[in-house]
Amino acid sequence: MNRVDAAYAVLRHVRPLHQFSARAVSDLLVGTDLTLPLRAVLELLLDGGPQTVPDLGRELLVSRQGVQKVVDDGVRLGHLALRDNPAHARSRLVTVTPRGERVFAQLRAAEAANLEAATTGIEPDDLAHCAEVLGRLTAAVREIAGPGATVPHPDVRAADRARSR
Repeated sequence: MNRVDAAYAVLRHVRPLHQFSARAVSDLLVGTDLTLPLRAVLELLLDGGPQTVPDLGRELLVSRQGVQKVVDDGVRLGHLALRDNPAHARSRLVTVTPRGERVFAQLRAAEAANLEAATTGIEPDDLAHCAEVLGRLTAAVREIAGPGATVPHPDVRAADRARSR
């Protein structure tokens, strides 16, 4: 198998992996007030600290309006809070509340149990190498996609508009 065929083989596995992962996490969210998008925002904030809505949108490749709706829901549910941003008067910083930290920690524990079961028989070094290769492949494809790759695709923006109606 040459490098291009091998890259296609990897890419063919990425979408089902993403879809099955989302389904597995969605199943863990049943009975909670978390959603997959709110879970993603919580994770970004816990990993990277307070951020603005536009920063979160760029990281998630989602429109600012789409992230704003998730943040508003997170604030209403008590998982997120907004605070003044010393660097920008109009763009407040989104932070995680203690309640959000607790709920996310519980979810991560359940996810860890699922991942432990899913990775039985796979060496940690193999998983680390896989993550490193996928990171390099993602960076290279993002480079090919060009500077517009940080802007949500028009289909994403259209879906966000439809959801907010």
